[in-house]
Formats: sequence, C-alpha cells, structure tokens
Amino acid sequence: QLQLVESGGGLVQPGGSLRLSCAVSGITLRSYSIGWFRQVPGKEREGVSCINRFGDTTAFADSVKGRFAISRDNTKNTVYLQMNSLRAEDTAVYYCAATSSFFCRLTEMAYSDWGQGTQVTVSS
Repeated sequence: QLQLVESGGGLVQPGGSLRLSCAVSGITLRSYSIGWFRQVPGKEREGVSCINRFGDTTAFADSVKGRFAISRDNTKNTVYLQMNSLRAEDTAVYYCAATSSFFCRLTEMAYSDWGQGTQVTVSS
C-alpha cells in the first residue's frame, strides 16, 4: 500500500530556508510523479511544485518560482522541496501527493494518494 510521509516543517524567520522531505513507501518511486501542495485554513489547497517520474520535468507555482526547488532520489524513495527566501505568506500545511501519471501537474485532482502534511510557519 502506497504511503507518503512528510517531514521537515517547522518555524522559520522570514528570509530563511527549510527543506521538506516526502518519504514514499509501498511502491517504486520511479513509477510515480510527485507533487507538493499547501493549504491554509479557509482556503483551497494550492499546487506548489511537482516533479515527473523521470525527474526531468518540474513545475512551480508563480508565487514560489525562483525561491523553491524540487528534487527526487529514487534510491531513497524520497522527494525533496527546498524552500528558500521564505515569506510569511508561505505559511501553510504542506502536503505531498503521488500520481502514476507520466506527467507533472499542479492540479489537486490529478493525484490519488496524499500524505498527512507538515506545518510550515514563517514568522519573526
């Protein structure tokens, strides 16, 4: 059974960095594209970044372009989201999700399996 577990969240000051990890078990990671999403209370879940099966295609929301990076290590069954120059508006619960699609999408409906989320708080 596919399981995704996020880690690496926490409290960071504006301008700081965090690296989130999404550990995947129960599947062969190279068969899945992975997306990162975030959600704040009262708002819809927002697509942040994604990486396709082969790791050669990525996508980012306009709000994080140039600040966030995504990578995957299929040998460790883990996908990473490096977040730099963090802002207060990046505060949210961050989720990773998996899809067997070849393609990388920032659309929530494209993903079939989700982790439980990790809280990121950017505050001074």
